Amino acid sequence: MLGLPDVFRANTEGPWIQPDNASAEMLAAVARDCPSGAITYERIEGAEQETPPPVNLIRILENGPLAVHADLKINEGKSVFRATICRCGASRNKPFCDVSHKDINFTATGEPKTVDSEPLEKRDGTLNLSALKDGPLIATGNQEICTGTGRTVTRTQKAALCRCGGSENKPFCDGSHQEIGFKG
Repeated sequence: MLGLPDVFRANTEGPWIQPDNASAEMLAAVARDCPSGAITYERIEGAEQETPPPVNLIRILENGPLAVHADLKINEGKSVFRATICRCGASRNKPFCDVSHKDINFTATGEPKTVDSEPLEKRDGTLNLSALKDGPLIATGNQEICTGTGRTVTRTQKAALCRCGGSENKPFCDGSHQEIGFKG
């Protein structure tokens, strides 16, 4: 984490997180910016806990995963607020990204064309992600799918998202998982 280099010392021997080198507020701010949700926090001194975002966002990262920020339930699991979701098909921790896209030189634009959509009446609430067996990820609930640069691609309450890496209409599923024999 470049935001607090005295706290987070990635790619080093031994303990790589030194939380005593920053205030609780600074640590919480960095955790809220962690797209994968791998860094989280729980306030114990009575301070405000992390809350869901006011808008459920699915960001399409160039040549990489989907970064989701929402009141999120994945495969009916416990609620989380952030996750990075594999869209290359190679992760060994599906539906989550494990950075396998780099190993396989996955390429997919982070700037797909805009789909006509109307503003959502409500932009928050629970977003459910359900991985279909050997198929797409179904996202149900209010969601705004955006490019990594922030342009809105579409606003919807249901989307079938490619997780096999083969769709010609990424980030959306086009049925390619059946043709390529994707196993999820």
